[in-house]
Amino acid sequence: FFFYWVTNCKMAAKIIPLSELADHNSDKSCWLAIDGIVYDITKFLGEHPGGEEVVIEVSGGDSTEAFEDVGHSEDARNMLKKYKIGELPEEEKEQQRQLVKEKAASSGGGGGSSIAIIALLVVIAGVIYKMMLTE
Repeated sequence: FFFYWVTNCKMAAKIIPLSELADHNSDKSCWLAIDGIVYDITKFLGEHPGGEEVVIEVSGGDSTEAFEDVGHSEDARNMLKKYKIGELPEEEKEQQRQLVKEKAASSGGGGGSSIAIIALLVVIAGVIYKMMLTE
């Protein structure tokens, strides 16, 4: 019975509020939350390919955006699993999701306008280059 219970019983995740997470933002204790999951990556700092400073800079809070912006590999995502120590409370997870939605809405999909500006600059450069060749 005990073996069955140990292998099939899921322990409740420790709930770690952002207020507690905020105390762990140094090379001595480096915690961060990604998608509502809290990780203690203190032991990984020296191995981080981008250097420990970039991680410490975003530690002690929700680091989802920073993690996603870098475009971490599937291997990096799988590696995180062994550093999981808990989860944010449900209400804080929801607050973080709302912040992400608001940020996306306020950016207004500006990526498309950036591409249009770059395309326009390329066309202008091409016209100027062609004018210079014909002179």
